[in-house]
Amino acid sequence: MKIAIAGGHGQIARRLGRLLTARGDSVVGLIRNPTHADDLSDDGVRPIVCDLEAASSEDVAAALSGADAVVFAAGAGPGSGAARKYTVDHQAAVLLAEAARRANVRRYVMVSTRGAGSPPPAHADEVWAAYVHAKTAADEHVMAQDLDWTILRPAALTDDPGTGAVRLTAERSVGQVTRDDVAEVLAALLATPATAGLVLELAEGPDSVAEAVARAADNRTGEPCR
Repeated sequence: MKIAIAGGHGQIARRLGRLLTARGDSVVGLIRNPTHADDLSDDGVRPIVCDLEAASSEDVAAALSGADAVVFAAGAGPGSGAARKYTVDHQAAVLLAEAARRANVRRYVMVSTRGAGSPPPAHADEVWAAYVHAKTAADEHVMAQDLDWTILRPAALTDDPGTGAVRLTAERSVGQVTRDDVAEVLAALLATPATAGLVLELAEGPDSVAEAVARAADNRTGEPCR
């Protein structure tokens, strides 16, 4: 497959890029900062400089040319304010969906977050609340498109080594999950077309990644797990 990753220099994105290239996929990473290009090249990923906060849908569609799937792994980052949660975590995801349609790329895998799909808790600070609202709006927009989408909502992220043991269900995720395991699940979802149309919550758990993804695909009833 040829897979394009938006936010290609992110922590999950780089892990995913290395996994995909190792299994023989061709990977393109969309990055905002040109100085990150060498890092992606070292991973075996072809960098394309494309600022999703400034690019047009035509620009992004050109970057997606020939791709079989796109992954939205971009994010404003922990140091950003509420305004950039909207422009990156929401608007950039919407832009990628429009560009995917223009480029005839049907498969769209969204890296979302725990808490998306519900109002933020009352005690949440302004930035976290903006983040949850932005991810919820982005998820809802993508789910409304004529795309083969999958929404993945990981629990709290850690940088611990991956365990390969996860819980992947339509129920609200609790606990935590390593970035390594998130990347492994994303790679498996991309290789499993039957997971299209599912909203999946991810946390550490008892199942191997292969088992968890296969079960999610087998349990699919034809209606999105929303």
